Amino acid sequence: MKKYYNPLDSLDWLEEYIVRHSAGIATHKHVVSLTKQLILEHRIPCESYNGLEALGYPWHFVEDELLYIMAAENGKCLTLKYCAKKLLYYMRQETTMCSLKQFFQRPEEEQNILEGAVLIDQYCNPLDNVCLGNIQAQSENILSKVKARLRTKNSRHPGLSLQTGRDSYIEDLDLQLQALDALNHVLFVELMFKGNVTDFYNPLNSYIHQVLITKTGIPISLSVLYLNLASHLGVPLEPVNFPHHFMLRWCQGSQGSTNISDYLYVDAFGGGRRLTAKECECMIGQHVTEEFYAAVSTKEVMQRMVGNLLNLGKRESKDRSFMLLRVSLELYLVMYPDSVQHLLLQARLYFHLGIWPEKVLDILQNIQALDPSQHGAVAYLVQHTLVHIEKRKEENGLDLKLRSNEKQVLFSVGLVVRHKRYDYSGVIFGWDPFCMMPPDWIDNMDIHNLPDQPFYNVLLEDGSCSYVAQENLEPHPCPKEIRHPDIGLYFTEFTGTYYIGNSNLQLQYPEDTEFTLSSLQTLSKQPQSSENEP
Repeated sequence: MKKYYNPLDSLDWLEEYIVRHSAGIATHKHVVSLTKQLILEHRIPCESYNGLEALGYPWHFVEDELLYIMAAENGKCLTLKYCAKKLLYYMRQETTMCSLKQFFQRPEEEQNILEGAVLIDQYCNPLDNVCLGNIQAQSENILSKVKARLRTKNSRHPGLSLQTGRDSYIEDLDLQLQALDALNHVLFVELMFKGNVTDFYNPLNSYIHQVLITKTGIPISLSVLYLNLASHLGVPLEPVNFPHHFMLRWCQGSQGSTNISDYLYVDAFGGGRRLTAKECECMIGQHVTEEFYAAVSTKEVMQRMVGNLLNLGKRESKDRSFMLLRVSLELYLVMYPDSVQHLLLQARLYFHLGIWPEKVLDILQNIQALDPSQHGAVAYLVQHTLVHIEKRKEENGLDLKLRSNEKQVLFSVGLVVRHKRYDYSGVIFGWDPFCMMPPDWIDNMDIHNLPDQPFYNVLLEDGSCSYVAQENLEPHPCPKEIRHPDIGLYFTEFTGTYYIGNSNLQLQYPEDTEFTLSSLQTLSKQPQSSENEP
């Protein structure tokens, strides 16, 4: 937690410790209560996430306790870890959402594109500790290499003395060219950044922290990095929302010119090559009207970044929670909260997933107010959402079939298994006495040619789930822990050979020790270390 403290601050560390300890107890109790709800209701109610804020403790202490729970011994307290992870995920997303709203309230000239890209990254990857300071430090490291290269070509280049963050640019085009040539050499030759041609549609290409790690990206993410570096060298580049291929433009005439022939267009995805307007059209193989060569705002750049993620989220098939689609929709609606099309998609998604029905009703009410012509779709979803809420009240939580009287069922819930043919590992979290998938799935998988037998729901080590016939499974000869994000939803402990279902979990609160200044005065009377450390 060092980042939250200034070494020069004079603090009462005993009092600070007491607050941290009290925050830990309160946070732990809250996580345990959510764990109980999860087991009884098979869900964490949306309103329960707000309970952390009601605790009234500093966020960094609450976060530190959640991290402490998540770092518990491997294979232990899996359900508790699952809830702590969900809370931390939500906490950090809420913090990022507040930062995003503040970001868009600033004047347009104060909206930095790199910061905007980091905020998108943070919201989509709240558990990855993405930090603007770290991204800027990595960018500064690249910049220092570029300046070293530039110094060998022109030791008096004005870009060498520009202070970081200054909105000052070099007017001489030859000097700008020298800076861009040095940038291209370092970024694409020495450091070997490149466009990810082989895995273009991987969402990781859109996250700036991943671009810096893998040195690969898509046109827009590489352009954001390139634009940021060029600005610190005194070269004024502007983002261009070119169709199918994001670009940057570099003015060769008078600043602010509306003539597309006065610009060269920089392709960061293509190694920083510089193209004319005609060459840009040849690159994508179609005619482009002049409006697409115009510079766009930071908000429009972020809209395109989120739009890319939104399209990828609609395509994802492995992730049945549609997490990428969910977060990209939430990001889009921060920028454009009155977009009926995206609100309706969000309501349908939550309805399809069977989550947050109360939130679905709020979204539908908003849609009806914005566009009364959507009454038909809204009424349908409202009716079925209310039915879902009533049905949920009648349910009594998880219906885990831990044991069976079915003689054919050979494997139990919690058993670590291996696929006989494909050799992947997983853990059973449910079973059916016979295949209960829809007829089209049965036809596609050619299940009719198999003898009647039980089928098992299996959490796989790659993070996906599978539905497997009994004849294709066998107990794993060397059981190991399965790293699946939802493992804590069904199990509380891995014994080393099998998993224990969380319906057997004995929930206990931590010891509620009352800590006060008076009860800890003895600590302050103990001999002190010679080192002045908290």
